[in-house]
Amino acid sequence: MIALKGVYKTARKDGSIYYRTSITYKNKHISLGSFEEVNHASQAYLDAYDILFNNKYKYDNFPKSLALSFEKWIVLLNYRDNGYYIKNPIYMHKFYFSYFIKMGLELEFDVDDLFYYSKHKIFKREGYFFVNDYGIQTNILSRYGIKNFAVEGKDFYFKDNNPHNMRYHNIVIVNKYYGVEKIETDSLNRFVTKIHILGNYTVGKYASEIKAAVAYNKIADYVQEHNLSAKNFPRNYIEDEILYAELYTKIKIPSKILQLKNRQTHLTGNIV
Repeated sequence: MIALKGVYKTARKDGSIYYRTSITYKNKHISLGSFEEVNHASQAYLDAYDILFNNKYKYDNFPKSLALSFEKWIVLLNYRDNGYYIKNPIYMHKFYFSYFIKMGLELEFDVDDLFYYSKHKIFKREGYFFVNDYGIQTNILSRYGIKNFAVEGKDFYFKDNNPHNMRYHNIVIVNKYYGVEKIETDSLNRFVTKIHILGNYTVGKYASEIKAAVAYNKIADYVQEHNLSAKNFPRNYIEDEILYAELYTKIKIPSKILQLKNRQTHLTGNIV
């Protein structure tokens, strides 16, 4: 067989043959992928050559006839146009960058996130985007302070109604604390604290979002201390420790929560 430039014949452990393709551009050796057929492997090299050396194609016009994968196509075009080789399917723009999950699915991010996403691959499952961070699947919305339980349109929203625009200015967080929901009453903002203990309990309404968050923590502490629920309640983090202690001391536990303890004590006392 005539040697094909950039194509290398390789054998698997079981003896079956496949072909690896690579190309060198600006002194960088770039793997283009593995192929079962030698003609596909050779075509991938020719496609990459056209992109890198003949300045052919643009990132937003992918020809499906190419032997290259869409992901590799984006990687090569970004390297050619912007001078940065990034293994993930990222294309850089002047003030932001695009991350392509697949053809036709493009997420936009601020340049501040470029280093992170150049090292973390984004996956999509059941409508959620996530990365594997130290072996843990992490929703990418958590980078904005959005909790896993958050509901779009209620707890946060996108200014331009585009859920694929992940730039910081486009994401507005309405409810950022566990158990706290922002509501409007008589043109005033109020924050309602709720907790789920064998049903939803309203702890109270507060003028301050931080106070509402502290109230949730205090009730969660009380529930855990008296074994009123087997649920492991997360806690809200408040940076100002002095303010936290002051609010925590002043907040009163509602009688309906206190009655849960009395009810449990009564039931326990009747066990024979």
